[in-house]
Amino acid sequence: MTEQFIFAVTEASQVAEVRRQVVALARKLGFSETEVGKAAIVATEAATNLAKHAVKGEVVVRLLEEQDRRGIEILALDKGPGMVNVAQSLRDGYSTAGSPGTGMGAMRRLARSFDLHSDPKGTAVFAEVWSGRASESKSPDTMDIGAVCRAKRDEVVCGDGWEAASFTGRVLFLVVDGLGHGLGAATAAQEATRIFRSNLQHSPARIVESAHAALRPTRGAVLGIAEIDLSQKLVRYAGVGNISGVIVSDGSSRHLVSTNGTVGQDVRKVQEFSYPFPTDAVLVLHSDGLTSHWNLTDYPGLLRKAPGLIAGVLYRDYYRGSDDVTVVAAKAASVRQ
Repeated sequence: MTEQFIFAVTEASQVAEVRRQVVALARKLGFSETEVGKAAIVATEAATNLAKHAVKGEVVVRLLEEQDRRGIEILALDKGPGMVNVAQSLRDGYSTAGSPGTGMGAMRRLARSFDLHSDPKGTAVFAEVWSGRASESKSPDTMDIGAVCRAKRDEVVCGDGWEAASFTGRVLFLVVDGLGHGLGAATAAQEATRIFRSNLQHSPARIVESAHAALRPTRGAVLGIAEIDLSQKLVRYAGVGNISGVIVSDGSSRHLVSTNGTVGQDVRKVQEFSYPFPTDAVLVLHSDGLTSHWNLTDYPGLLRKAPGLIAGVLYRDYYRGSDDVTVVAAKAASVRQ
């Protein structure tokens, strides 16, 4: 799981803190001063837009890795009224708040990847800034992945976790929720993550079985492991407990089956199921910190957006607020613009 930081932005004084933290992260990752400057501007504009327009705003910052390069993903989420005209809002010189109006345009120019979604429920803006030179396209054997993972409010550590690992023709995902909250839950989730990383050559069911044995000294966890077979266009899934998995494609949703039990305590039988995974499909996995009654058809056009936006919008609108939460979205990689 890559590191992630979440900042509440409800007024102008919080913008500087977002900028300071992103600059510090960029320097820690080895960005050049020019790249640090780009990251700073993107973060500042994202936070400033929230301070000006959002009813409730957050900036989610995630560290990224791609081969020998490092990046920063910046996701700005708000529950404001949404943009009346998205294309106009992206044009330099346009403003609804009396500012120069260069915020969105600057973000789009400086970010390696940029995307946004806006409707009456609010606006989500996604941007990636990378160190080094980026390739023009991704391999067809990779996935674009977006995620939000945060601890329950007032908890220091998160009892949830997630991982992804890519190979030629297949991608493996883990979402785990340690029982309860706090350090004990985090310990169980970390052990499940360790087992996942050391068993990547195995099937989802086999990894769950290994995790069940390894988690016995912990308080236990619920988890789901999905393997996307890109050549066969299949998802193989093994889940125990209330981790939710959904394949969304062209307006239809297919829910993945998890069996009852607790990994490390009570697992009667590990079962693995296979599902079709169309080329345009999105896989969503999440813990029960997210309510399960969401439907992407309520967000016209969101299915075609970056997975980071999909994960961010679901987190924004369906986070319970009383639990740790993880939501991961993944879709086939596409040519970068």
